Amino acid sequence: MISKGHKKHTTLQRPAFGNFGRNEWAIVGAPCTTIKLLADQVISTLSSKYKCAYVDTTHNDDMVIPPGRLSSGAAFEYTDQVNHQQLNYAKPFNPFRLREIFSSTDLVLINGNHQPAKAQVIIIYNNKKASLQKRIAQLTNVQMIILADADDVFDFIKETIPDWDKLPIYKLDETEKIISFFETQMQNAKPVLKGLVLAGGKSERMGFDKGAVSWHGKEQRYYMADMLKSVCDEVFISCRADQQSEIDNQYSSIADTFTGLGPFGAILSAFREKPDSAWLVVACDLPLVDENTLKYLTDNRNISSVATAYQSTFDDFPEPLITIWEPKSYPVLLSFLAQGYSCPRKVLINTDVFLLNAPNPDDLTNVNTPEELDKIKHALHKKVTVE
Repeated sequence: MISKGHKKHTTLQRPAFGNFGRNEWAIVGAPCTTIKLLADQVISTLSSKYKCAYVDTTHNDDMVIPPGRLSSGAAFEYTDQVNHQQLNYAKPFNPFRLREIFSSTDLVLINGNHQPAKAQVIIIYNNKKASLQKRIAQLTNVQMIILADADDVFDFIKETIPDWDKLPIYKLDETEKIISFFETQMQNAKPVLKGLVLAGGKSERMGFDKGAVSWHGKEQRYYMADMLKSVCDEVFISCRADQQSEIDNQYSSIADTFTGLGPFGAILSAFREKPDSAWLVVACDLPLVDENTLKYLTDNRNISSVATAYQSTFDDFPEPLITIWEPKSYPVLLSFLAQGYSCPRKVLINTDVFLLNAPNPDDLTNVNTPEELDKIKHALHKKVTVE
């Protein structure tokens, strides 16, 4: 017998997805050709900054035989079309699969005649009044109204949306204003940037806790956390569960819940706590990193990429432990883990990331051994003398 107070499932923070993505709008109330044209105009303008997607349902009612090898019983068929890739599935998608597929997108526009969405844009056509009225239950979060051949909003819309007159209302031919609405929405949806200092390693090669070394007059984990506060909304120190009681209570911390995975597990643990935030992750064994290095990274952040990282001058690979990981990287990291990989650098190498050249490449030097420690002491002394 299960008691009434018993919780069968662990309570998790869920990403703010709709049916497809975090930022999605169903366009309703217009003929499909009008919706497609409007979607084309918005996507063609915003696709240079954001990854855009479009959702619709085909009108080819005479298509009763699945295409290609699906008709032979294949579960799916992948085709390299040279200028694009095509993947046909035999089975319908449920919401969980759809959110997984669309997780890399920034903006999703949807033909609301066929599919609902988290937010809606209404187009008012006089001859579509009855059709729109049938979809009144789908109008749960209307954010813009567009007048096509009508001069006013339908009465049933006014009754359904009490604050309808506070919404932006444009004519269908006011394309620039309509596109500007979506651009503003995307700017406002920019994920908040949190800071994460990686201080949960056992420092076995060094022989002592690198996070506790006092390079700059205080323990490195606290020095780095203080520095991150200048560019992040909130800062946390990542640590093992057995270390958490040692962290100064003036600093927030996140204990690893993906254990035994090193930095990879620390990043996943942070996303588990706050899946809709972006995370500026910095290892505590980078004693030469300064505010200029962090600010250059945040100033040049590309929110449409999975991550923004510095490119190493040593091997030309991305530096994973001074990187901004966007919310869309969370499912990517989990998918790599499911395939047996727990290397953050491998994720960056094999996904869409935005790479920068560090203003001062020496600042990315890390310390893992006593020999490297001596070199860094000399470099720090030289840096302080020059300053």
